[in-house]
Amino acid sequence: MTKIADLRKNYAQAGLLESDVVANPYQQFKLWFDQAIAADILEPNAMTVATVTAEGKPSARIVLLKGFDDRGFVFYTNYNSQKGTELQNCPYAALVFLWGDLERQVRIEGKVEFVSEAEATGYFHSRPVSSQLGAWASEQSVIIDDRSVLEQKLQQLATEYQNREIPKPPHWGGVRVIPQEIEFWQGRPSRLHDRLRYQLVAGNWQIDRLAP
Repeated sequence: MTKIADLRKNYAQAGLLESDVVANPYQQFKLWFDQAIAADILEPNAMTVATVTAEGKPSARIVLLKGFDDRGFVFYTNYNSQKGTELQNCPYAALVFLWGDLERQVRIEGKVEFVSEAEATGYFHSRPVSSQLGAWASEQSVIIDDRSVLEQKLQQLATEYQNREIPKPPHWGGVRVIPQEIEFWQGRPSRLHDRLRYQLVAGNWQIDRLAP
């Protein structure tokens, strides 16, 4: 039986030098993200979203990135969920992307804001009908008796909104993480990995190399 402590991989695909990256971290992220898509990685937009509870305890889960630009990184959620409530109480979050096939990860830390109703509504109506109904059917993070509660609610909603536009729930919308730091990590041999961190200093992005 293989011991957990013996599980290891020698990273050797590529390096990451200061001369390899561009000055704008959003452009650098796009380069890596596009390469992750081209590498046919399963759900390259899957990311860990870490928040903080009212007691100061960390809380994390996997969420799908739904957009990014120079304003930040956007995902959607039920605002009454655990993460939604935590983000309203403490508007800071950390994101982590892991693209193991490329031996890369990206860490993002920053302040959050909620996207406009117009932007959230536009995205909501671009989703499959089943996902729109699901946003109404599930009181995310609330304890339920069993799965039949969800299935019955979904069926009721499907009947109610048959041949009708489904409105966006008022408690559902987008969260934008506005980075203060973005770190690009590339695996290297001997655990001497490359870590380049972009940090926003006085309105400009400063790039520093961090020891692994």
